[in-house]
Amino acid sequence: MKILSRYLIAEVVRTSLFVLAALLGLFLFFDLIGELGSLGKGGYSFGKLLAYVMLLAPGHAYELMPIAVLIGSLFALSMLNQNSELTVMRVGGMSVQRMLGILSIAGVGFAAFTLLAGEYIAPRAERMATQLRLAAKGQLVTQDFRSGFWMKDDGSFVNVREVLPDQTLHNINFYQFDVKRRLSLQGRAERGVWQPKDGAWLLSNITATHFENGAVKVEKLDQFVWHSVLTPDTLAVLLIAPEQMSVVTLMEYIDHLKRNQQQTRRYEIALWTKLVYPLACLAMLVIALPFSQTQRRAGGIGIKLFVGIMLGLGFYFVNKLVGHMGLLYDWPPLLAASLPSTLFLALATYLLWRQGRR
Repeated sequence: MKILSRYLIAEVVRTSLFVLAALLGLFLFFDLIGELGSLGKGGYSFGKLLAYVMLLAPGHAYELMPIAVLIGSLFALSMLNQNSELTVMRVGGMSVQRMLGILSIAGVGFAAFTLLAGEYIAPRAERMATQLRLAAKGQLVTQDFRSGFWMKDDGSFVNVREVLPDQTLHNINFYQFDVKRRLSLQGRAERGVWQPKDGAWLLSNITATHFENGAVKVEKLDQFVWHSVLTPDTLAVLLIAPEQMSVVTLMEYIDHLKRNQQQTRRYEIALWTKLVYPLACLAMLVIALPFSQTQRRAGGIGIKLFVGIMLGLGFYFVNKLVGHMGLLYDWPPLLAASLPSTLFLALATYLLWRQGRR
């Protein structure tokens, strides 16, 4: 039985990774075509374009893994069924529950890979890709408004006019208010560089204007160490979408938004999606099993492969749609994140139950 288990897992893993490689190649090709219009702008050479596209691969692998597992496992199990190998396994005493248990081992492995890619590899690669592209084209990271990027830092409001791709801050303005909400300090720094050892920003060329007791006092400093809730990880929000951020970064940013009484719904949905999404690999394996044990005639494999592709695309688009609907209609974050996987798992359970009654 151990030999059969290893054989079954090996077939599913092999075909799923092959499908993942094929899907990755397709998505990266589309990315390459989409970037050709920016070729030659600034220092954006073809080599940097290729590096940018390749850095997008981990993010695509994270998103495509459940789809690849569904198509790959469906194809592998269908081939085994076509060659009567599944029938021999069943006759030899392997129940459907036992087969699901074996497939779940592969599912846990795929889920672990998805979690690893989404938590550690994809966010860093996505950030590096965006930094590479912006630096090559000589652009800024972002400007939420014409006046730059705004944030609340405890009792102060901070405006950063420019954030460079290396996360250096330029033209930083501070506005501090007293308990009566009157402006007590207005400061400006030309440049800010993150100091990892101190966990703070080193500001240079600072001009501070104090408003106290009806008097105005101007103070100039060459350097100042600024301890702030704004960190390079927080700035990562400007570089990548919430859905591509790590769980730790999302939790820290949600906490920052809550402390400053700002909206957190989009980031909470992204957080729960990151936690639930790897489990979709298990649901895909469960749904592949009942489909693979029907239609043993020669034309059946092509039909099953088509069904697998349609289901995979359906899961991809439903997952995106439910996320946007959850944000639009203010659904609970856990519901918006888990609904697609729950629906597909319910479909798989129904198909297994229906097949067992035959």
